[in-house]
Amino acid sequence: MAGPANTEVLREAVIYLAAAAVVVPIATRLRLGAVLGYLGAGALIGPMALGLVRTQETVAAFAEFGVVLLLFVIGLELRPARLWALRREIFGLGTLQVLVCGLALWGAFVLTTAFTWQAALVLGLALSLSSTALVVGLLKERGELSTPVGERAFAILLLQDIAIVPLLIVVAAFSRAPAPDAPEGLTLVLSSLAAIVGLAFAGRFVLNPLFRLAAHVGNREVFVIAALLTVTGASFLMASLGLSMALGAFVAGVMLADSPYRHEVEADIEPFRGLLLGLFFISVGMGLDLSVLLERPLLVLQLVAILMATKLLLVAALARLFGSSPRAAWRLGLLLAQGGEFAFVLFKAAVSGLLITEGAASLFGAVVTLSMVATLVLLALVRRFVPERPQREPQRPDLEGPAPARPGAVIVIGYGRFGQIVTQMLHARGVDVVLIDRKPEQIDLSRRFGWRVYYGDGFRPEVLRAAGAEQARLVIITTGGGAWDPALLEPLKLSFPHMKFVIRVHDRLHAMRMIAADQELVVRELFWSAIEMGRLVLKELGTPEEVIDEIVEEYVRRDSERLALQVASGDPMAGQDRMFRPGHDWRPEHPETSLGEIPVAEAVK
Repeated sequence: MAGPANTEVLREAVIYLAAAAVVVPIATRLRLGAVLGYLGAGALIGPMALGLVRTQETVAAFAEFGVVLLLFVIGLELRPARLWALRREIFGLGTLQVLVCGLALWGAFVLTTAFTWQAALVLGLALSLSSTALVVGLLKERGELSTPVGERAFAILLLQDIAIVPLLIVVAAFSRAPAPDAPEGLTLVLSSLAAIVGLAFAGRFVLNPLFRLAAHVGNREVFVIAALLTVTGASFLMASLGLSMALGAFVAGVMLADSPYRHEVEADIEPFRGLLLGLFFISVGMGLDLSVLLERPLLVLQLVAILMATKLLLVAALARLFGSSPRAAWRLGLLLAQGGEFAFVLFKAAVSGLLITEGAASLFGAVVTLSMVATLVLLALVRRFVPERPQREPQRPDLEGPAPARPGAVIVIGYGRFGQIVTQMLHARGVDVVLIDRKPEQIDLSRRFGWRVYYGDGFRPEVLRAAGAEQARLVIITTGGGAWDPALLEPLKLSFPHMKFVIRVHDRLHAMRMIAADQELVVRELFWSAIEMGRLVLKELGTPEEVIDEIVEEYVRRDSERLALQVASGDPMAGQDRMFRPGHDWRPEHPETSLGEIPVAEAVK
């Protein structure tokens, strides 16, 4: 028999979940956002408040993976072509933001504190970094990641994640206790470039075959394992070189952005991302040193004010320099005004290098955490009291939106014979279409003809959400292979109440079940093709077009009445009197439309 359970682990798990379950809904109800709720829950149960959980190191290391998964999901939405289009924002605006804000904070610390210029520079550069987890999570939660402000915020944050490598080199260069086995700066840079190139190579030649194999197996758990293996493998490669795990996961995500399996991967990763990201913010809240705040509250608040005011003003000025409107520039400045999670990494390196003391690291750690809280509060106040303008800043014509389905788009589930015909008719109208299919061989064949088809189970709400269903106008289900259960639609209707579904049904009985389930937009897969054949035969028998049209109209009318009777009664035998039978001599109600034609049945007697 197994030994006794580790109740301490279970106790802490219950505390984490209970705190989140109570505090997060309250914060959301007050329109402060889920992130502030997680921070508050962490501070409440942490060692500096109720002390329900006294050790946070283990959970912090585990929760950091939430940031990793967040960057992986963002990478899935950024094709390499779009990244190239963002190069001006990433390497221009992003680099200027880190340097200008870092140098400005360095000057402020040199003038107002007793730090040496080296320590002040390290602190200034560390605080120039903003919170990727907070800002991107907030933008994604509010659907603003594809707006001009969201794109620029993400570009700056991406450069900050890349900048952690040279910033660690700066700390190592100023260190008063350098590690004897620490890699040289040039070695670290070269290893970083080699790792990124290696990940790009793996994404192109290894990941797609891996997911194709997982898709052929047909087991969802295998696909989840492949997705998690991708993230952990990329993160481990970067971490083993002393680099950012999140950067590795982001590169892996970008390499899969053009993959037909990206929607299914995103849907499988999403539950882990949300849970671990919430755990990350709880761990940040637990790390808030309330003793520092209580001992020197004025100093902490002064530093928070200096940090946020400096970054707000400078980021807004740089955004205006790069063409943003005044309103967008101020919003961007407010979004990036806080300190970030990577500042804790640099503080730790600075303590190891004897540049600052543990007390200083705790002080500035409290400043970073409070700046996150202040950012969320300010954004909530702005959202509540500053009215939104109906017009938006014009989109850049050279940038693709990250959402795969644009507003008004149509999602087609199933790209077989039926779906291909429907899709081509939609393209003829200029409709934006997102295609999803579960058969890897069908996806591979379609790509040979130039069609981008994504792998995924379209009956899973998370897959449709990843495909942009919240913005799409219609979902067309053209999957064949039998009469599937209408109950499969219930989760989709609950997740997307605005959505209309147009469905290919297998046969008459399947149509009856769909209509009984309040799904009226159904098309029987052989109905109209059989009618088309009937038209063709009647035409070959010499029937005029006007008569053919009358016959088709009458048949469709009778069939619709019969189907309505069958649905109402649940009896497939209902409405038989509506059917045409042998020897039935039917003529149009308006005989003049037949032009006096003699029916074929009479002519051949």
